[in-house]
Amino acid sequence: MLKAVINKIQLGYSDEGQGTPLVFLHAFPLSSLMWQPQVHVLKNSYRVITVDLRGHGESDSLLWNFTLDDYAKDVIGLLDHLNIAQAVFIGLSMGGYTLLSLYRNFPDRVKAMVLADTRAQADSQAGKTGRQAMTQLAYQEGASAIADVMLPKLLAPSTVQQRPDLVDQVRHMILHTSTEGIITDLMAMAARPDSTDLLSQITCPTLVIVGEDDLATPLAESQYMADRIPGSTLVTIPGAAHLSNFEQPAAFNQSLQNFLTTHKL
Repeated sequence: MLKAVINKIQLGYSDEGQGTPLVFLHAFPLSSLMWQPQVHVLKNSYRVITVDLRGHGESDSLLWNFTLDDYAKDVIGLLDHLNIAQAVFIGLSMGGYTLLSLYRNFPDRVKAMVLADTRAQADSQAGKTGRQAMTQLAYQEGASAIADVMLPKLLAPSTVQQRPDLVDQVRHMILHTSTEGIITDLMAMAARPDSTDLLSQITCPTLVIVGEDDLATPLAESQYMADRIPGSTLVTIPGAAHLSNFEQPAAFNQSLQNFLTTHKL
């Protein structure tokens, strides 16, 4: 893992391969390690960059009321550090929220985007209440309690029952996320603005991906985005829930490669 000081915070990141830069933004409460199935395949044809958002993986943890705009500024700061003017961004779940923030604030830096297992709308009141409860749980019981809550939301029931190795990998990522990072994420996600109005303004090539069994951000949420983003494409991944890239990497990678090839990226 490489390190760079960005916005006075040490960020961990990986940077492999050559070609069009692909920047991967991870989900809550994981790390850049969730993208290993994509890095392994795509680094042969592209410059693949993964980022540990603040409070995750190898990046510094700070407890404060940061926003997803702060996360987006960190990513842009890293690209500036690497002298990358434009990139294709792939964001899943919280990574998708961060990507929408990034596009809102830095549209000229986005060559194309992939929004995976995410949504454009702000949290409902019930959603905010749920995040508040999870924040309290993290504060009182730490990452292991969050792992118990999140694993059934991230993975399909069949995966939980039949693929203990994959479950263990996801649990490991959660356990290596700081409590400060978890709490900061939850507050940032609860406070994020509604991005529905932004969707019609997106002019870059856009792919929307969703696991067909995703209960956290169901197919209807992805259809909602695809219907409003001009010229976008929607792909459903069979046999996957919220963490579609990790549960069904071959199908996810194929969808991503088709998108990149179609748009000559």
